[in-house]
This record gives sequence, C-alpha cells and structure tokens, in this order.
Amino acid sequence: MSRLPGLDTLRAIAVLWVMLFHSYLVGGLGENFGVLERAGWMGVDLFFVLSGFLIGSQVFTALRDTGRLDVKAFYARRAFRILPAYAVVLGLYLAWPLWRETPLMQPAWQFVTFTFNLLFDAPQRYAFSHAWSLCVEEHFYLVFPLLAMLLAGRLTAARFIVLCAAMVAGGIALRAWLWQAQLGPLVGTDAPAGPPYLRYLYYPTYSRLDGLLAGVAVAACAVFRPAWLAGAQRRGGLVLPASALLLGGCVVFFDDGGRLGFWQNAVGYPLVALAMAGFVGVGAGGTWLARWRMPGAGWLARASYSLYLSHKGAFMLTVAVLGGRLDGYPGWRFLAFAVVVLAVGAALHYGVERPCLRWRERRSATLRGPRVIHGASAAD
Repeated sequence: MSRLPGLDTLRAIAVLWVMLFHSYLVGGLGENFGVLERAGWMGVDLFFVLSGFLIGSQVFTALRDTGRLDVKAFYARRAFRILPAYAVVLGLYLAWPLWRETPLMQPAWQFVTFTFNLLFDAPQRYAFSHAWSLCVEEHFYLVFPLLAMLLAGRLTAARFIVLCAAMVAGGIALRAWLWQAQLGPLVGTDAPAGPPYLRYLYYPTYSRLDGLLAGVAVAACAVFRPAWLAGAQRRGGLVLPASALLLGGCVVFFDDGGRLGFWQNAVGYPLVALAMAGFVGVGAGGTWLARWRMPGAGWLARASYSLYLSHKGAFMLTVAVLGGRLDGYPGWRFLAFAVVVLAVGAALHYGVERPCLRWRERRSATLRGPRVIHGASAAD
C-alpha cells in the first residue's frame, strides 16, 4: 500500500520536534526558539497517537474482516521492525561511553526487557533515557491485540466511547494521586522534583496512555464507523484550526505553569492527545493535509525510527569531535549537529533498519499481518 502523505508529514514533524527538544543537550537554537524547544516533548505524544492509529487500524481491520487476528504473525512483524535497530543502538550505549549523554545508565536488562520506563531511579544514570517511549509502545504492542480480541464483538459504539472516557478519567485520577503523593510534598522545598516526576508521572506506561488511546479511537472510527471519520475530514477546515488552537493552548499551558504543575500533569496529557488526534484524523484522508507532500517529509518519516534512536548519541559524538570549535558561531554549530544527526540516522536506517525490513518481507506468508497503513509511528 502506498504511503499516506499526511501521516508522513505528521511523522516528520514529530521526529524533528523531539530532536529539537533534545537539542538542549548541546545548546539548542537559542532564546528565540525557547518555547518551541521546550514543547518538543509533545512530538512523542504525536508519535503515540500515530502508533495507536496504525496498530489499531491493523488489528481492527483483521477482526472486522476475518473475526480473528494472527497474534504470532503480529508479534513477529513488530519484532522484526523494532528490535534490530534498537539492539544496535543499545549496543553502542553499552560499549561506547562517548555515545552517552551521561556517563552512567540504568542496568542493561531494563532496556532489554523494556522496563526502563517503570524502573528509572537515578538522574545520574540518564543515558538512553528516550528509550522510555519505546517501552511504552512495546507494552502497547504486547497488550492491545489481546485486549482487542477479548473485547471483539462485545463492544457497541456506545460502550466503546464509555470505555475510552473511563480510561481517560482514570488516567487523570491516577496522575492527580501520583502528583499529590510524589511531587506535592516537594513543593516549596529545595528537594529536586525532576526525578520523581520522570519516574512516577512522565515515563510510566500507566501514566501515558492518552495518546495511544486517542489513536486507537481514531482507528476505531476509520474501521467501524468510517462515516464518522469522513464527516470530520469533510470539516477539516474547522478541525485543523481547532486542533492547532488546542495544541497552542497546551504549549502555553505547560510553558507558563511548568511541566511539574498539578493541573498540567492531571489534565494536560489528554488535551495534548486530543489535539494530536485531530491532526491524525484529518491527515489520514480527505483533506489538504492528507494530500500535502512536504519536501523531505517522506524520507524523514521513513527514517524517523532510526533518527529517534540515534539522535542523542549523535549529539554527544559531535560534541566530542567539535570540542570548543564553533562556540562563537551558534548557527554553524547547530548546523554541524544537524548534519551529523541526519548522517548517523541515515546510516542506521540504510545499514540496519531497511535490510531487516526487506528480509522480513521475503519471509514466508506466516509473517503477513493485516493491512498496513504506512507513515504512522516512529516504529511503523
């Protein structure tokens, strides 16, 4: 199936935004881009919505058309897609301290078992910390197909909506309780709030389901209620500005109140997910966004997984090579970082990721999964 330009565009924006966010490690783009950089973590939430839409579409299509899902084939396809490039980058982090943003990192077994996001406990062991989002996605890949099969045929549209609303409300309540228990006692003290925020609120899968849920909801509309999604796409002239306005409000909300604030943590993530769901819904078809081929977006989308995995290491490698050179030339310095990041990401993409995908496609039909919608997640 041909790629969807709208989703490629969103995917490219997501990976660029995340890399811009992490550029604080090397000085960033300067004060004029401060708000844009500080909000770059929202690119991960866009990836979550795209992932929920991609996987939800695959699973729901199979269940609708055949009444069953080949779970073994699904897991095999995900493994061939995720693990080779991940293993290479993890190996670099373990074997090459120059590649790390901090000298130490969490135990290797946490990355191998994708439990880093649940067990992170020391800010001085921060290297390869962006693997937290891959842990969230792996947990989603593992559980969602089984849950979808369990509930297949048992959920009406109304029950599905109630279930989604209950999960959002439950997430809000959980984060509110976690904030009160873990961050509340630190307010007004000199104790650092960043580490408990990451461990209990930002990294854990149970705290970050809103984006995935939003993507699954859009996928459910696309597969089971296509008229609903088509209606939203026909009104893309309203949905897109509304989504942009909501996202802009979220940027201001988090920037003014701080990412550690109570309300930002309790209700902020569902609002970001809702805004991203609007973009994904209209980007999947029927609107100018769905047809727009942003220059370079196709390649960035295809290489986004490799870029995401390797960009922090590429930053650190560039720091080691440049030393103090170009310190007086921030524009040229940032350009050097960008070139190295793209080169390293391309090497991983063409040297590991694509060959493994081609080998997967040459495998027997037992690895054939349901219809794939390309250009959706960092680990499409």
